[in-house]
Amino acid sequence: MSVRLLTVAQVAELLGTSVRFPRRLIEERRITFVKVGRHVRIPEPAVEAYIENHTVEPVVRRFGKVA
Repeated sequence: MSVRLLTVAQVAELLGTSVRFPRRLIEERRITFVKVGRHVRIPEPAVEAYIENHTVEPVVRRFGKVA
């Protein structure tokens, strides 16, 4: 089992956010993380799942119909 564990800074870079955002996700237990001693690491599949679960698809409007 070879799962890549990412630092908070790496996750922030992947998400295009500041480091504060992934730290908040960890604090609020909204993303899976691993404690390695006093360090925190986030499995890459957890980041991918977070992105997939929070992706909003566009609404397709059809002409002539009122939503």
